[in-house]
Amino acid sequence: MESKQYVEDIDFGKYWLILRRRLLPATSVFVLVVILAATAAFSRKPTYEAQGRLLFKKNNTTSSLVTEAGGKIGELDTLNMLNTPVDTEAQVVTSIPLLQKTIASLNLKDQKGDPLKPEDLLGVLTVKGIKGTDVLQLTFKSNDPKEAAAVVNKLMSLYIENNILSNRAEAAAAREFITQQLPKTEVNVRQAEADLRSFKEKNSVVVLEEEAKSAIKITGDLDAQISTAQAALDDVTAQSGALRSQIESQIGQNTQQAIALNSLSQSPGVQETLKELQKLEDKLAVQRSRFQEENPTVVSLKSEEASLKRLLQERIEAVIGSQQQVSGDNLQIGELQQNLIAELVKTEVKRLGLANQVASLSRAKSGYKQRANMLPRLQQGQRDLERQLEGAQVTYQTLLKNLQEVSIAENQNVGNARVIAYALVPAKPVDSKKKLILGGGIVAGSLLYVVTAFIIDLMDPSIKTVKEVRQLFKYTWLGMIPYSKKKSFFLTRKLEDSVPQLPVRDAPHSISSEAYRMLQANLEFLSPDKELKVIVVTSSVSKEGKSTVSANLAIAMAKLGRRVLLVDADMRHPMQHHIWDLANAVGLSEVIVNQAEFKMAVREVMDNLDVLPSGVIPPDSVALLKSKRMASLIEEFSKNYNFVIFDTPPLVLVADAINLGKMTDGILLVSRPGLLDRVSAAAAKGFLLQSNQHVLGLVVNGVNVENEPDSYFHHAKTYYKKELTISQITMSKTGKNSNR
Repeated sequence: MESKQYVEDIDFGKYWLILRRRLLPATSVFVLVVILAATAAFSRKPTYEAQGRLLFKKNNTTSSLVTEAGGKIGELDTLNMLNTPVDTEAQVVTSIPLLQKTIASLNLKDQKGDPLKPEDLLGVLTVKGIKGTDVLQLTFKSNDPKEAAAVVNKLMSLYIENNILSNRAEAAAAREFITQQLPKTEVNVRQAEADLRSFKEKNSVVVLEEEAKSAIKITGDLDAQISTAQAALDDVTAQSGALRSQIESQIGQNTQQAIALNSLSQSPGVQETLKELQKLEDKLAVQRSRFQEENPTVVSLKSEEASLKRLLQERIEAVIGSQQQVSGDNLQIGELQQNLIAELVKTEVKRLGLANQVASLSRAKSGYKQRANMLPRLQQGQRDLERQLEGAQVTYQTLLKNLQEVSIAENQNVGNARVIAYALVPAKPVDSKKKLILGGGIVAGSLLYVVTAFIIDLMDPSIKTVKEVRQLFKYTWLGMIPYSKKKSFFLTRKLEDSVPQLPVRDAPHSISSEAYRMLQANLEFLSPDKELKVIVVTSSVSKEGKSTVSANLAIAMAKLGRRVLLVDADMRHPMQHHIWDLANAVGLSEVIVNQAEFKMAVREVMDNLDVLPSGVIPPDSVALLKSKRMASLIEEFSKNYNFVIFDTPPLVLVADAINLGKMTDGILLVSRPGLLDRVSAAAAKGFLLQSNQHVLGLVVNGVNVENEPDSYFHHAKTYYKKELTISQITMSKTGKNSNR
């Protein structure tokens, strides 16, 4: 099975049409947003910006004052790698106490005349470090240039004063801490000296380092000897393994069996018995070829063979013992095999000697280690006591030094920062961001334009395009009638206030006229087997142009030489008598009830075209149209005319079209985008399906060519314009020739 791929199309043309359809409201929103942005931009007061800069050193802490008081006061340190000391000081500069002091010193007021709040001051104050430096930049914006400079300078001076006081307080705290720690540190030094002296006397320690070095050297030498012996042992073991493998592959016996076989091959008694046994076996083989097994000679030889085998087995056991099993088939080996076995024996002897040597050296090393176990513990104990003494002495000397430095620092005005650039009164205002505000207004207006257009379009339930109409009804598409009226941008006339036009009669060379002719041609070829005689023209709702389509279709057929009858069957809101400028005193309603004859009610409006108005509006038009009289009239009309068109009311409102549809050849459905909504269209289609109507096809009326990307009228405009121009030129030439 072939897999189907469904691709969701993005119809950009549809979106563009939505933006065009909702041009007026969306443009109003866009213009309003731009006007508000422009008003906000040009109403902004000029803003002045003043800048000042502080240079910092590393910050001091209590611990740093204790260790290096004189060198650390006025320096900065950071707690981790994620922040910098300048960032920390920036938070100090923008702290609430400093801001409150600045506001109070300069008597800053807000627009209402109340004292300025620290939060408001912080909103226009920017404090940030310059990247790659220890410089902190303070920026303040104000409508008053003098105020901007004053705030920056005052804030910097207050920060420096506060910083000096903080450093002096830290120095005083460090001095008190050092004074408290000095007596305790002196006691620790004396106690450490006494502990070290007692340890040496108790353990009779003189020079532990020399004794430890000697033990380490001896142990190292033993490690080297063990490594050498172990390497030699590994080498001999490898040789032994190689000889074992070679012996097993050549002799076919394991190592023990090969050694036993070598012993047997070197035993004279075994070899002599083996030779006699071989000779006897050869002799027995010769006699067996001559005699049978029962022959005395063969039996005697077999008895001798058994005796020799027993003798051979006894001698083998005498050489290698009774527990070692050796095959008697091959008790002789060559000189090469004997040499291999001899070499294996030598290698095994050497391997055993090296193994004993490694074991002896390991025992010696273990003894030295056991003897040297006490040395590290004594050495560690001595070092611990020495470190304690050294630490106590260093701490005591450091505290004495820092006490002097802190005392000096406490009486100095040492700060973390100094001013490297005071704020000057700005002469020009900074950028008021008018362009940015205007640009933002244009962007926001554009976005709201799109949002407004789409929201209004979503709220509008009507069907917008021909494509949507065709997808909804899914009937045969017979024609598309363009909208020919020019509409004003700001004012449009209501559809019900205008009389339908007849372009087929009044403008035969127009696009609309040709569209009706195309509709007539499509109807003609719709049913080649059966000629259409009587059709019903209707729509889903009113004002979709069914009467206009009926009149122009009748004219198009009449111009082909056919006798056409146009019947206005809309007995509620008739329109045909307005189109043809006829009286409606007598018409279809009177003919049905036999109050007037057909010849008296019908009117000839042009060659081959008769129009039957609706007549007086009856109280119950449905009963008249469903009557037998109506059915007989339809048969009579079809006999006397080549084509009959019934202009009927909309489907959703009344059942007139449904009743007439059953009596005729079919229904021609007229639909108009922009006027028809989906609910009404679905209801109309449901009525047609439930009543099992024969729907001839669909005509889309009032198509706005500019709003239809799928329309073919874009090319038709150029074609008909060119054809009209040629026709006018031809008529002009004809007129000139006739004048001549």
